[in-house]
Amino acid sequence: MRYAHTVEQVRAAERELMARVPEGTLMQRAASGLAHAVVDLLGGAYGARVLLLVGSGDNGGDALHAGALLARRGCAVEAVLLSEQVHAGGLAALRAAGGRSVERASRRPDVVVDGIVGIGGRPGLRPEAEAALTQVAGVPVVAVDVPSGVDVDTGRVEGPYVVADLTVTFGSHKPAHLLDPAAEACGAVHLVDIGLDLPPAAVESLQAEDVARLVPRPRPQDHKYTRGVVGVRAGSAQYPGAALLCVAGAACGLAGMVRYVGEDRVADRVREAHPEVVGAGRVQAWVVGSGGGQHADEALAAALADEVPTVVDADALQHLRPGPRDLVLTPHAGELAAMLGRDRGEIEGDPLAWARHAAEEYAAVVVLKGRHTVTARPGGRVRVTTTGTPWLATAGAGDVLGGVVGALLAAGLEPFDAASVGSWLHGAAATLAGGDGPLVATEVARALPAAVRSLPRP
Repeated sequence: MRYAHTVEQVRAAERELMARVPEGTLMQRAASGLAHAVVDLLGGAYGARVLLLVGSGDNGGDALHAGALLARRGCAVEAVLLSEQVHAGGLAALRAAGGRSVERASRRPDVVVDGIVGIGGRPGLRPEAEAALTQVAGVPVVAVDVPSGVDVDTGRVEGPYVVADLTVTFGSHKPAHLLDPAAEACGAVHLVDIGLDLPPAAVESLQAEDVARLVPRPRPQDHKYTRGVVGVRAGSAQYPGAALLCVAGAACGLAGMVRYVGEDRVADRVREAHPEVVGAGRVQAWVVGSGGGQHADEALAAALADEVPTVVDADALQHLRPGPRDLVLTPHAGELAAMLGRDRGEIEGDPLAWARHAAEEYAAVVVLKGRHTVTARPGGRVRVTTTGTPWLATAGAGDVLGGVVGALLAAGLEPFDAASVGSWLHGAAATLAGGDGPLVATEVARALPAAVRSLPRP
């Protein structure tokens, strides 16, 4: 599991460790990891030109000490000091190693190290920092801990901020590394272990080993009913493809049987495409709403009447009323905005807060779909999905996701696990299907069994 700890948690762990190690140890560990990451990015040190943008916080100190290490390895290191108060020991180390402080870079650097704002800084950048970044526009940027200007604990951005090619963070990931829009500004994220002892965090991200442990696997004595039966009420005469795609996700093999209930003409197309799918009967979970059109309210009512775990998607979301049930809601930002009476931009600007808000208001697990999908449960616990590819932003992909989550519910996972595991597998299948190129939702569904097979042995 990848945990994303808050600023308060990280600082408490740092204080605890600093009481046990010599002064300056943590900064030296951080600086060493940062310097190595810069060298890896450059492909070597000797002769490279490095520009440090240095603020008043500890991130500036990390950048200065890393600059000293880089200077000793043959880099030409310059530092633009953006505050009258910078880390004195770091500045002295840089100058002793042959680096120097400047008003602006003497020549165009090969890399810029962003040590402007520490993890406790407010969102946004001061004008002088923004101006310094403008002067080196187009140069690769390595951010220290987080890109300066983003909100570390929420992933929000307000005003100007650094967009990094690489972020080198220390001790733990932070929410901003996982949650958009800040996560998109991080580029690749490299974690340096500096020896912190940290508790589990409320924001986390599943890794392949976690998914392998959670995915239901059939026992030798199992049969199709004991493996779980998932029912699908999706699609309509207007949107028959939604039924086909939702069933394709549900029929990925994670549950023992799929039942489809819908309009006759749509049901005929489903059976033609998926001969293993059967009609109405008892189920352990429902998926409802994808492409449901004007009858989505009836389909939702019928599914909820069975009192089994249910995935509610698309058209059915507008008919849902809050209440404590085993539900997984799968809105995109526009749908969640309509559910909460907010503006879509508000949802996209702070997905963590709004997913948590919706989970509390609806007393349900909420899967807020996006580049990094946010799965929230009542109580504040969140999982962020980082698998997938931008090509997954394609029509019908959400229908497939609903089917996968429904299959996992039927197979016995509780809603939070089913939702987050389903989202992870959905993204992994998209990567397998399309790589770094285009794909369509049908290909995502077809790649789901391969995504499960690719998991490490639990």
